[in-house]
Amino acid sequence: MSKIIVAIDGHSSCGKSTMAKALARAVGYIYVDTGAMYRCVTLYALRNRLIEQGRIYEFALLQHIRSGFIKISFQLDPETNLPLACLNGEVVEQEIRGMEVSNNVSPIAALPFVRTFLVAQQQAMGREKGIVMDGRDIATVVFPQAELKVFVTASAEVRAQRRFLELQEKGDTTTTFDEVLRNVQERDYIDSHREVAPLKPAEDSLILDNSNLTREQQNEWLLTQFHQRANQ
Repeated sequence: MSKIIVAIDGHSSCGKSTMAKALARAVGYIYVDTGAMYRCVTLYALRNRLIEQGRIYEFALLQHIRSGFIKISFQLDPETNLPLACLNGEVVEQEIRGMEVSNNVSPIAALPFVRTFLVAQQQAMGREKGIVMDGRDIATVVFPQAELKVFVTASAEVRAQRRFLELQEKGDTTTTFDEVLRNVQERDYIDSHREVAPLKPAEDSLILDNSNLTREQQNEWLLTQFHQRANQ
């Protein structure tokens, strides 16, 4: 069985990361959550007041990137054996999943210089293959040569409900379902209408609508697709 690249794209809160993590564990591959990388840049911008009232100070953010002030890495969680996102050496996995970051990540991710900065890192991670990477443009921009490309989607309402329950499980008792749904819909629009690398399936991506699938069903489907590609 040869090593391959698995590229999983799709809408926000559609379960991409859950699928990707499960597959990486099952086949012993490296997992990279590119969405976490964009969230780290967003968190940095918020912390350093490079975003205020929805306005992004783009030139200042570019200068911070060029000066090497933003370093993103991953470290393995010893309990789950899954990567935790780190910003300048600090584990920020929980903070980047909050609503403040969620409300600002799509505009940050739409900036060409941010995408150039992160895509270069992502491509370097996949040079040796044996990697599962999920995001918005993995199959179309980062790894157009990936052997297995999957585009995951689900209805906005289903995705908002999943995200809402996830926030509640993490102790968020203030965010409402309507706020989450509005965030999902806004992110869908921004992601699919940005000028650079808009969210869309690659021509040869397999489309998976998991609105009515259990985690076990979608994981089984993905594992089947993986074995078919890896054994070719």
